[in-house]
Amino acid sequence: MGIADQFKDKAQELADQAKRKANEGKDTGRERMQDSSGRTSKTSQQGRDRAQQGRDRAQQGRDRAQQGTDDARERFDR
Repeated sequence: MGIADQFKDKAQELADQAKRKANEGKDTGRERMQDSSGRTSKTSQQGRDRAQQGRDRAQQGRDRAQQGTDDARERFDR
């Protein structure tokens, strides 16, 4: 085996190694993107849940206010 063949073999080995590393990087990037997407979905759902809780509390407040108004009118009408 001549020196030229050794250089070609080494060049091929390094090229293969670079491809493997590049693919590992792509896989890692995909995993991170999926993890991030999952966290975003979870956070979005939590935000929607909190918003609904806020709307529910606001409705309860309006209901109590209406009940107070109704009670006051009933007392006034007596």
